[in-house]
Amino acid sequence: MATIIDGKAVSASVKERVAQETAALKEQKGITPGLAVVIVGDDPASRVYVNNKKKACAAVGFYSEEHALPADTTLEHLLGLIDGLNKREDIHGILVQLPLPKHLDEQAVIHAISPLKDVDAFLPENVGRIMIGDFHFLPCTPAGVMELLDAAHVDIDGKRAVVIGRSNIVGKPQAMLLMHKNATVTICHSHTKDLPAVCREADILVAAIGKAKFVTADFVKPGAAVIDVGMNRDENGKLCGDVDFASVEPVAGCITPVPGGVGPMTIAMLMKNTLMAAKLQNGLC
Repeated sequence: MATIIDGKAVSASVKERVAQETAALKEQKGITPGLAVVIVGDDPASRVYVNNKKKACAAVGFYSEEHALPADTTLEHLLGLIDGLNKREDIHGILVQLPLPKHLDEQAVIHAISPLKDVDAFLPENVGRIMIGDFHFLPCTPAGVMELLDAAHVDIDGKRAVVIGRSNIVGKPQAMLLMHKNATVTICHSHTKDLPAVCREADILVAAIGKAKFVTADFVKPGAAVIDVGMNRDENGKLCGDVDFASVEPVAGCITPVPGGVGPMTIAMLMKNTLMAAKLQNGLC
């Protein structure tokens, strides 16, 4: 039976380290990390995510503020808000909750954020830094996966890693982070031939495709580390991942559950990025 990687416990550990560093930053330098979260419209899932981010900020000792805008907000108004947040010294990170209403240009909005305040690490400048291994911020979900692998004492150096999914937010940066740790990485997608056979070569398998229970036991090499980034609903409406946990867990060496695996890590890594942003903007790293 596989070892279950407890994302709740690992995320709590990350947030505790952030809280300790934040307390020291306040005491020694008088600096409180500040995060501004912008939400446009009334999407229920986005509201839950924003509330969770505000709670996490309070827990680690950050200043946070929410800018809740109506669904019919114009692009001009939104860009003006971001410009003002870019100029404020007490705001070190800016996060615009996606998705935005269809009439707003997401790329224009993301590109308006200062690279030093881009705590989601979505901007080309920060993506490019990840490519060359000279980064300040990492996309929160891939960074959380790396923390989970480290917590589970998974040796990455020299291992075969397969990432299913090639999104800009998870798949591509995940592959780069594994490569930086000396894994030999294969990225799979909808055009990959004989996907189960490719996945069976993996010592580390990361599933990030958004298809409920897609990865079954025949995808998994015995003893492999299986990381499930998916967040879906099954036929009964129950939360599940991209991995069929029931069939894969007996084969894997270690595995993340859904919920309680990668999910809690995303906000923890956002806190880590915001702390880094505060240090950068004050010349402390």
